[in-house]
Amino acid sequence: MDREWFYKDKDTKPVRRPASAPRIGSGVQRSPSGRVPLWALEESLNGQLTEYGHGRKTHSRKPKRVRQPRGRRSGRGLRLGTVGVIALVVGLYLTPTIFDRYIFAAALPYLPGSPVPPHGVDASDVPLGLPPASNGSTSFVLQESPDDSQDYVAYDPCRPVDYVVRPDFAPPGTDGLIEEAVAEISAATGLTFAYRGITSEAPSENRDTYQPDRYGKRWAPILISWTSPAEIPGLEGDVAGLGGSLYAHTPGKPFVYVAGQVQLDAPALTENLQYPAGRDQVRAVIVHELAHVVGLDHVDDPSQLMYEENNGLTALGDGDRAGLALLGAGPCVSQL
Repeated sequence: MDREWFYKDKDTKPVRRPASAPRIGSGVQRSPSGRVPLWALEESLNGQLTEYGHGRKTHSRKPKRVRQPRGRRSGRGLRLGTVGVIALVVGLYLTPTIFDRYIFAAALPYLPGSPVPPHGVDASDVPLGLPPASNGSTSFVLQESPDDSQDYVAYDPCRPVDYVVRPDFAPPGTDGLIEEAVAEISAATGLTFAYRGITSEAPSENRDTYQPDRYGKRWAPILISWTSPAEIPGLEGDVAGLGGSLYAHTPGKPFVYVAGQVQLDAPALTENLQYPAGRDQVRAVIVHELAHVVGLDHVDDPSQLMYEENNGLTALGDGDRAGLALLGAGPCVSQL
Protein backbone atom coordinates (compact mmCIF):
# COMPACT_ATOMS: atom_id res chain seq x y z
CA MET A 1 0.00 0.00 0.00
CA ASP A 2 1.46 3.37 -1.04
CA ARG A 3 1.21 5.77 1.90
CA GLU A 4 3.57 8.47 0.67
CA TRP A 5 0.71 10.98 0.38
CA PHE A 6 -1.30 9.82 3.37
CA TYR A 7 -0.94 11.99 6.47
CA LYS A 8 -2.64 11.71 9.82
CA ASP A 9 -1.75 11.64 13.49
CA LYS A 10 -3.23 10.01 16.54
CA ASP A 11 -4.46 13.29 17.99
CA THR A 12 -6.58 13.96 14.89
CA LYS A 13 -5.04 17.37 14.41
CA PRO A 14 -4.47 18.90 10.99
CA VAL A 15 -1.03 18.03 9.66
CA ARG A 16 1.20 20.31 7.68
CA ARG A 17 4.07 20.19 5.27
CA PRO A 18 7.49 21.18 6.55
CA ALA A 19 7.68 24.13 4.21
CA SER A 20 5.26 26.44 2.42
CA ALA A 21 4.71 26.32 -1.31
CA PRO A 22 6.76 28.83 -3.32
CA ARG A 23 5.27 32.26 -3.76
CA ILE A 24 4.29 33.53 -7.17
CA GLY A 25 6.95 35.79 -8.61
CA SER A 26 9.54 34.81 -6.03
CA GLY A 27 12.06 33.69 -8.68
CA VAL A 28 12.42 37.09 -10.38
CA GLN A 29 15.95 38.51 -10.51
CA ARG A 30 16.27 41.79 -8.65
CA SER A 31 18.79 44.57 -8.34
CA PRO A 32 20.68 45.09 -5.03
CA SER A 33 17.98 47.59 -4.06
CA GLY A 34 15.32 44.92 -4.41
CA ARG A 35 13.73 46.39 -7.54
CA VAL A 36 12.86 44.37 -10.63
CA PRO A 37 14.38 45.60 -13.92
CA LEU A 38 12.16 45.34 -16.99
CA TRP A 39 14.41 42.73 -18.63
CA ALA A 40 14.15 40.55 -15.54
CA LEU A 41 10.37 40.82 -15.58
CA GLU A 42 10.22 39.68 -19.21
CA GLU A 43 12.61 36.80 -18.53
CA SER A 44 10.58 35.78 -15.50
CA LEU A 45 7.25 35.79 -17.30
CA ASN A 46 8.65 33.77 -20.20
CA GLY A 47 10.70 31.28 -18.25
CA GLN A 48 9.56 31.21 -14.65
CA LEU A 49 5.80 31.57 -14.79
CA THR A 50 4.58 29.30 -12.02
CA GLU A 51 1.27 27.77 -11.11
CA TYR A 52 -1.02 29.28 -8.55
CA GLY A 53 -0.62 26.45 -6.07
CA HIS A 54 0.18 22.82 -5.45
CA GLY A 55 -2.66 20.34 -5.33
CA ARG A 56 -2.91 16.71 -4.53
CA LYS A 57 -5.34 13.92 -5.16
CA THR A 58 -6.81 12.11 -2.21
CA HIS A 59 -8.18 8.68 -1.80
CA SER A 60 -10.65 6.12 -0.56
CA ARG A 61 -11.54 2.50 -0.17
CA LYS A 62 -13.12 -0.77 -1.16
CA PRO A 63 -14.43 -3.14 1.46
CA LYS A 64 -10.94 -3.60 2.89
CA ARG A 65 -7.98 -1.41 2.02
CA VAL A 66 -7.11 1.89 0.38
CA ARG A 67 -4.47 2.98 -2.07
CA GLN A 68 -3.17 6.55 -2.00
CA PRO A 69 -2.45 8.21 -5.35
CA ARG A 70 0.53 10.53 -5.74
CA GLY A 71 0.12 14.29 -5.49
CA ARG A 72 -0.72 16.50 -8.45
CA ARG A 73 -0.17 20.15 -9.22
CA SER A 74 -2.94 22.64 -9.67
CA GLY A 75 -3.06 24.34 -13.00
CA ARG A 76 -0.87 23.84 -16.06
CA GLY A 77 2.65 24.75 -17.07
CA LEU A 78 2.69 27.81 -19.32
CA ARG A 79 4.99 29.72 -21.65
CA LEU A 80 3.64 32.84 -23.27
CA GLY A 81 4.41 36.18 -24.83
CA THR A 82 4.67 39.15 -22.52
CA VAL A 83 3.71 42.13 -24.66
CA GLY A 84 0.51 42.79 -22.72
CA VAL A 85 2.18 42.60 -19.34
CA ILE A 86 5.20 44.65 -20.38
CA ALA A 87 2.83 47.38 -21.56
CA LEU A 88 1.62 47.66 -17.98
CA VAL A 89 5.06 48.26 -16.53
CA VAL A 90 7.19 49.93 -19.21
CA GLY A 91 9.47 52.48 -17.62
CA LEU A 92 8.81 51.19 -14.11
CA TYR A 93 10.99 49.42 -11.60
CA LEU A 94 8.83 47.23 -9.41
CA THR A 95 9.29 46.51 -5.74
CA PRO A 96 8.90 42.85 -4.70
CA THR A 97 5.64 43.56 -2.90
CA ILE A 98 4.04 45.31 -5.86
CA PHE A 99 5.09 42.62 -8.30
CA ASP A 100 4.19 39.60 -6.20
CA ARG A 101 0.96 40.83 -4.66
CA TYR A 102 -0.52 43.09 -7.31
CA ILE A 103 0.88 43.15 -10.84
CA PHE A 104 1.41 39.44 -11.41
CA ALA A 105 -1.68 38.26 -9.54
CA ALA A 106 -3.93 40.83 -11.23
CA ALA A 107 -2.59 40.28 -14.75
CA LEU A 108 -2.32 36.49 -14.81
CA PRO A 109 -6.01 35.64 -15.48
CA TYR A 110 -6.01 37.89 -18.55
CA LEU A 111 -2.83 36.62 -20.20
CA PRO A 112 -3.14 34.43 -23.31
CA GLY A 113 -3.34 30.78 -22.28
CA SER A 114 -3.74 31.64 -18.61
CA PRO A 115 -4.07 28.62 -16.30
CA VAL A 116 -6.53 30.49 -14.05
CA PRO A 117 -9.92 32.16 -14.62
CA PRO A 118 -10.88 35.78 -13.97
CA HIS A 119 -11.17 36.56 -10.28
CA GLY A 120 -14.32 36.14 -8.24
CA VAL A 121 -16.64 34.38 -10.69
CA ASP A 122 -20.01 33.86 -8.93
CA ALA A 123 -18.51 35.11 -5.64
CA SER A 124 -20.79 36.66 -3.04
CA ASP A 125 -19.81 39.10 -0.30
CA VAL A 126 -21.06 36.69 2.36
CA PRO A 127 -21.21 32.89 2.70
CA LEU A 128 -24.07 31.30 0.77
CA GLY A 129 -24.82 29.00 3.69
CA LEU A 130 -23.73 28.30 7.23
CA PRO A 131 -22.41 25.03 8.67
CA PRO A 132 -24.18 23.33 11.57
CA ALA A 133 -22.90 24.05 15.05
CA SER A 134 -20.05 21.76 16.01
CA ASN A 135 -20.92 18.80 18.21
CA GLY A 136 -17.53 19.04 19.90
CA SER A 137 -16.11 15.76 18.59
CA THR A 138 -12.41 15.67 17.74
CA SER A 139 -12.52 12.31 15.99
CA PHE A 140 -11.62 13.59 12.54
CA VAL A 141 -8.51 14.39 10.51
CA LEU A 142 -8.21 17.21 8.01
CA GLN A 143 -6.19 17.04 4.83
CA GLU A 144 -2.73 18.51 5.24
CA SER A 145 -2.26 22.23 4.65
CA PRO A 146 0.46 23.42 2.26
CA ASP A 147 1.21 26.39 4.52
CA ASP A 148 2.29 26.36 8.17
CA SER A 149 0.29 29.53 8.79
CA GLN A 150 -2.97 27.95 7.57
CA ASP A 151 -4.44 25.05 9.52
CA TYR A 152 -6.48 23.57 6.68
CA VAL A 153 -7.73 24.20 3.15
CA ALA A 154 -11.44 24.40 2.27
CA TYR A 155 -13.75 25.43 -0.53
CA ASP A 156 -14.81 29.08 -0.64
CA PRO A 157 -18.22 29.27 1.10
CA CYS A 158 -19.03 32.54 -0.68
CA ARG A 159 -19.50 30.87 -4.03
CA PRO A 160 -21.28 27.72 -5.19
CA VAL A 161 -19.36 24.47 -5.35
CA ASP A 162 -20.10 23.39 -8.91
CA TYR A 163 -20.17 19.75 -9.90
CA VAL A 164 -20.85 17.72 -13.04
CA VAL A 165 -21.44 14.01 -13.56
CA ARG A 166 -20.13 11.72 -16.25
CA PRO A 167 -22.89 9.08 -16.26
CA ASP A 168 -21.15 6.57 -18.56
CA PHE A 169 -20.87 3.12 -16.95
CA ALA A 170 -23.23 3.99 -14.07
CA PRO A 171 -24.50 0.68 -12.63
CA PRO A 172 -28.24 -0.01 -12.84
CA GLY A 173 -29.98 0.93 -9.62
CA THR A 174 -27.77 3.91 -8.79
CA ASP A 175 -30.13 6.63 -9.99
CA GLY A 176 -30.23 9.47 -7.47
CA LEU A 177 -27.34 8.21 -5.32
CA ILE A 178 -24.94 10.97 -6.34
CA GLU A 179 -27.57 13.64 -5.68
CA GLU A 180 -28.34 12.13 -2.26
CA ALA A 181 -24.65 12.01 -1.32
CA VAL A 182 -24.06 15.59 -2.44
CA ALA A 183 -27.07 16.75 -0.41
CA GLU A 184 -25.67 15.00 2.68
CA ILE A 185 -22.27 16.69 2.35
CA SER A 186 -23.93 20.03 1.64
CA ALA A 187 -26.03 19.77 4.80
CA ALA A 188 -23.02 18.75 6.90
CA THR A 189 -20.81 21.61 5.64
CA GLY A 190 -23.24 24.40 4.82
CA LEU A 191 -21.60 24.67 1.39
CA THR A 192 -23.93 25.31 -1.54
CA PHE A 193 -23.43 22.70 -4.25
CA ALA A 194 -24.64 23.51 -7.76
CA TYR A 195 -25.28 20.75 -10.31
CA ARG A 196 -24.05 21.86 -13.74
CA GLY A 197 -25.28 18.87 -15.70
CA ILE A 198 -23.71 15.85 -17.32
CA THR A 199 -20.35 15.95 -19.08
CA SER A 200 -18.35 13.89 -21.53
CA GLU A 201 -15.10 14.78 -19.74
CA ALA A 202 -13.19 11.65 -18.82
CA PRO A 203 -11.62 11.30 -15.37
CA SER A 204 -7.89 11.83 -15.27
CA GLU A 205 -5.03 11.84 -12.79
CA ASN A 206 -3.80 15.04 -14.47
CA ARG A 207 -7.02 16.99 -14.78
CA ASP A 208 -6.79 20.72 -15.49
CA THR A 209 -8.43 22.97 -12.91
CA TYR A 210 -9.34 25.52 -15.59
CA GLN A 211 -11.00 24.38 -18.82
CA PRO A 212 -12.55 27.46 -20.44
CA ASP A 213 -13.39 25.71 -23.71
CA ARG A 214 -15.48 23.13 -21.87
CA TYR A 215 -16.85 24.95 -18.82
CA GLY A 216 -16.37 28.65 -19.54
CA LYS A 217 -14.16 31.15 -17.75
CA ARG A 218 -14.48 29.71 -14.26
CA TRP A 219 -12.76 27.01 -12.25
CA ALA A 220 -13.61 23.55 -13.53
CA PRO A 221 -16.44 21.92 -11.55
CA ILE A 222 -15.98 18.85 -9.40
CA LEU A 223 -16.09 15.88 -11.77
CA ILE A 224 -17.95 12.80 -10.49
CA SER A 225 -17.34 9.80 -12.73
CA TRP A 226 -18.37 6.18 -12.89
CA THR A 227 -15.23 4.50 -14.18
CA SER A 228 -13.09 1.36 -13.80
CA PRO A 229 -9.51 0.24 -13.16
CA ALA A 230 -9.06 -0.04 -16.93
CA GLU A 231 -9.54 3.72 -17.20
CA ILE A 232 -8.12 4.73 -13.80
CA PRO A 233 -5.36 2.34 -12.70
CA GLY A 234 -5.48 3.79 -9.20
CA LEU A 235 -8.72 1.86 -8.68
CA GLU A 236 -6.98 -1.49 -9.00
CA GLY A 237 -7.08 -3.77 -5.98
CA ASP A 238 -9.18 -2.99 -2.92
CA VAL A 239 -10.18 0.54 -3.93
CA ALA A 240 -13.84 1.34 -4.58
CA GLY A 241 -13.32 5.02 -5.26
CA LEU A 242 -10.94 7.95 -5.23
CA GLY A 243 -11.71 11.49 -4.17
CA GLY A 244 -9.80 14.71 -3.72
CA SER A 245 -9.35 18.33 -4.67
CA LEU A 246 -6.72 20.70 -5.98
CA TYR A 247 -6.11 24.08 -4.44
CA ALA A 248 -5.10 27.50 -5.72
CA HIS A 249 -3.41 30.43 -4.08
CA THR A 250 -2.72 34.07 -4.75
CA PRO A 251 -0.10 35.97 -2.70
CA GLY A 252 -1.29 37.24 0.64
CA LYS A 253 -4.49 35.17 0.63
CA PRO A 254 -5.38 31.71 1.97
CA PHE A 255 -5.11 28.55 -0.10
CA VAL A 256 -8.55 27.48 -1.34
CA TYR A 257 -9.82 24.32 -3.03
CA VAL A 258 -10.99 25.15 -6.54
CA ALA A 259 -11.66 21.84 -8.35
CA GLY A 260 -11.93 18.17 -7.49
CA GLN A 261 -12.85 14.69 -8.62
CA VAL A 262 -14.69 11.61 -7.42
CA GLN A 263 -13.85 8.45 -9.35
CA LEU A 264 -16.12 5.48 -8.62
CA ASP A 265 -15.24 1.89 -9.52
CA ALA A 266 -18.43 0.91 -11.36
CA PRO A 267 -17.69 -2.85 -11.65
CA ALA A 268 -16.87 -3.18 -7.94
CA LEU A 269 -19.87 -1.14 -6.83
CA THR A 270 -22.16 -3.07 -9.16
CA GLU A 271 -21.16 -6.14 -7.20
CA ASN A 272 -21.90 -4.37 -3.91
CA LEU A 273 -25.41 -3.56 -5.09
CA GLN A 274 -26.26 -7.26 -5.08
CA TYR A 275 -26.03 -7.50 -1.29
CA PRO A 276 -28.67 -6.49 1.29
CA ALA A 277 -28.51 -2.73 1.87
CA GLY A 278 -26.19 -2.56 -1.15
CA ARG A 279 -27.62 0.74 -2.30
CA ASP A 280 -26.92 2.29 1.12
CA GLN A 281 -23.37 0.95 0.98
CA VAL A 282 -22.74 2.51 -2.42
CA ARG A 283 -24.18 5.82 -1.24
CA ALA A 284 -21.82 5.68 1.75
CA VAL A 285 -18.85 5.21 -0.59
CA ILE A 286 -19.86 8.31 -2.54
CA VAL A 287 -20.31 10.32 0.68
CA HIS A 288 -16.88 9.13 1.86
CA GLU A 289 -15.27 10.28 -1.40
CA LEU A 290 -17.04 13.64 -1.34
CA ALA A 291 -15.82 14.15 2.22
CA HIS A 292 -12.29 13.70 0.87
CA VAL A 293 -13.10 16.26 -1.84
CA VAL A 294 -14.06 18.94 0.70
CA GLY A 295 -11.05 18.26 2.91
CA LEU A 296 -11.44 15.32 5.30
CA ASP A 297 -8.77 12.63 5.55
CA HIS A 298 -9.00 9.13 7.03
CA VAL A 299 -9.30 8.84 10.79
CA ASP A 300 -8.21 5.96 13.00
CA ASP A 301 -11.67 5.50 14.50
CA PRO A 302 -13.85 2.63 13.23
CA SER A 303 -17.00 4.41 14.40
CA GLN A 304 -16.56 7.08 11.72
CA LEU A 305 -17.42 6.86 8.03
CA MET A 306 -13.97 8.30 7.30
CA TYR A 307 -12.28 5.24 8.79
CA GLU A 308 -10.02 3.97 6.02
CA GLU A 309 -11.53 0.48 5.85
CA ASN A 310 -15.14 -0.13 4.96
CA ASN A 311 -16.66 -1.82 8.01
CA GLY A 312 -20.28 -1.56 6.96
CA LEU A 313 -21.12 1.94 8.22
CA THR A 314 -23.51 3.87 6.04
CA ALA A 315 -23.91 7.15 7.97
CA LEU A 316 -21.62 9.97 9.01
CA GLY A 317 -20.38 9.77 12.59
CA ASP A 318 -20.07 12.60 15.09
CA GLY A 319 -16.40 13.09 14.23
CA ASP A 320 -17.14 13.18 10.51
CA ARG A 321 -19.80 15.81 11.10
CA ALA A 322 -17.57 17.94 13.32
CA GLY A 323 -14.83 17.94 10.69
CA LEU A 324 -17.22 18.74 7.87
CA ALA A 325 -18.75 21.62 9.83
CA LEU A 326 -15.28 23.09 10.28
CA LEU A 327 -14.54 22.73 6.57
CA GLY A 328 -17.73 24.61 5.75
CA ALA A 329 -16.43 27.65 7.61
CA GLY A 330 -13.41 28.31 5.41
CA PRO A 331 -12.36 31.76 4.17
CA CYS A 332 -13.95 33.61 1.28
CA VAL A 333 -11.31 34.51 -1.32
CA SER A 334 -12.78 36.53 -4.18
CA GLN A 335 -9.26 37.17 -5.51
CA LEU A 336 -9.28 33.68 -7.07
